[in-house]
Amino acid sequence: MSPSNHKPDLEESINVSEVHGSVVREAAACAREKRIVDNGIEPVSLWAFVACGIVLLIAGGVLGGGGSLFAYGVTFRPGYVRAPAGGAEDTGPVAKAAMAAYQSKGSKIFSAKCSGCHGADAKGNGSTYPSLAGSAYVNGETERFSMIILNGLQGPVSDGKVYGVMPPQGIGMAPEDLAGIMTYMRNNFGNTKGDVVTMEMAKAAIEISATRKKAGSSCSSEELTADHVKPLPGAALDPGMMLDPITLQPAKAP
Repeated sequence: MSPSNHKPDLEESINVSEVHGSVVREAAACAREKRIVDNGIEPVSLWAFVACGIVLLIAGGVLGGGGSLFAYGVTFRPGYVRAPAGGAEDTGPVAKAAMAAYQSKGSKIFSAKCSGCHGADAKGNGSTYPSLAGSAYVNGETERFSMIILNGLQGPVSDGKVYGVMPPQGIGMAPEDLAGIMTYMRNNFGNTKGDVVTMEMAKAAIEISATRKKAGSSCSSEELTADHVKPLPGAALDPGMMLDPITLQPAKAP
């Protein structure tokens, strides 16, 4: 064997497989200790989170005035009232003429209590429900008309025909409701009385109804003729007078 081709023999005591495995493990450990950046992305340092937290705490203290940013008593002042929008003021509901204001309430009561029987046009059906259009009871004395609404009616109506028993409609009815529906019915469906039945008159009607001899029972044509053919007490109201449409009281001057 020539000297140039001479290669040292490995010691028989060296285990090649074991040495190779050791080298591989050491390389893997080094890779874990010093990670190679992949595409320029690397984990965010814990110190970055700490720094951001400190900045947020300082900003919260400055903006919140030392912790008062979310304090209700500081953010919302006692007695605070939002200013009206520019060019606008809270003036409440728009005033209406008395006739329109009363009829507005009355139309709602009519729809709820009367139209189911007498029809939306108040003409009835000719057999079981009489017409309210042109009725002498509707257009006649207000006390008689109010007693029919509040207590109902049995026996013949104003045209002498019997339609059955009308149930009372006054249960839970407030004076403004009674005044509204009487005014509405006397000025619609071809009825053109042109007057306003006021809340003062309606209050009187409710009191008169409570003191009837047969309180709690339906009115009869005989009772109506004997006791109630008269106007309700109370001062007349100019149909054109401007009122608050909610309270039906005189509107405040602008």
